Amino acid sequence: MKAAAIDKSRRRSWRPARWGIYLFLITSAMFFLLPLYIMLVTSFKSMEEIRVGNIFALPFHFTLEPWRQAWSTACTGVACEGVSGGFWNSVAITLPSTVIAILLGAINGYALSFWRPRGAQLLFAILLAGAFIPVQVMMFPLVRLLANLQLFSTLPGIVLVHVIFGMPVMTLLFRNYYLGIPQELFHAARIDGGGFFRIFFQLMLPMSLPMVVVATIMQVTGVWNDYILGLVFAGREHLPMTVQLNNVINTTTGTRMYNVNMAATILTALLPLCIYFISGRWFVRGIAAGAVKG
Repeated sequence: MKAAAIDKSRRRSWRPARWGIYLFLITSAMFFLLPLYIMLVTSFKSMEEIRVGNIFALPFHFTLEPWRQAWSTACTGVACEGVSGGFWNSVAITLPSTVIAILLGAINGYALSFWRPRGAQLLFAILLAGAFIPVQVMMFPLVRLLANLQLFSTLPGIVLVHVIFGMPVMTLLFRNYYLGIPQELFHAARIDGGGFFRIFFQLMLPMSLPMVVVATIMQVTGVWNDYILGLVFAGREHLPMTVQLNNVINTTTGTRMYNVNMAATILTALLPLCIYFISGRWFVRGIAAGAVKG
């Protein structure tokens, strides 16, 4: 009887705290979802309906014309080709930047975890320091370096810049993940005659799938959402989608088309959102599998 009374009192005391947690979570979700809702409903409205002023109301006359204009006819400066060109530029930048950065980060993490050359800790500390240096500090040296290499304002140049800035974080993720793998597996592979790259590609990399997913999500979203590096290093022919979005919003030749601007914004953010909704579960699993170890 006494134990039942104690358990009942605990349940009663837990109810207010539980409702407080629910209230906090709902408020936080509304705080983040409200701007997305406003952008979404505005993108399906005509300008006449937007001028009425009720930004929270659903579209009275549903239209996809702002989306068509944002994709193919909105002006991004002199040209009026929408953000479609920027989309393919972002794809061309993101794919090699992601693959190369993850491959180099995995090799670095593998070498620092299992082979541990002389001065490995110092090298890791120097490499990790690069993750905390502001982009603006390295902007001018990189401009001079790429100009001397004749890579400034080229697609290989902007890919190289993203690889440089992404490699420290990729190395940290894979190093911490490999520290959780038993050393006996590595030693057994060494006894069987495996060399550096054979062990990496046949043993370590297949075991790294959870961390590859985490690294892919982080690198893809980071490169896709980048603005300043693409603006400085990509050149006019390879401007990413974020730069094209800024040009769409700031190119004014009369009435500001809020519905087109909102549609262009959603189109630019669509890929990271899809990656989050599709791969969010695997991202959490990868983090739990070793991203925070070591």
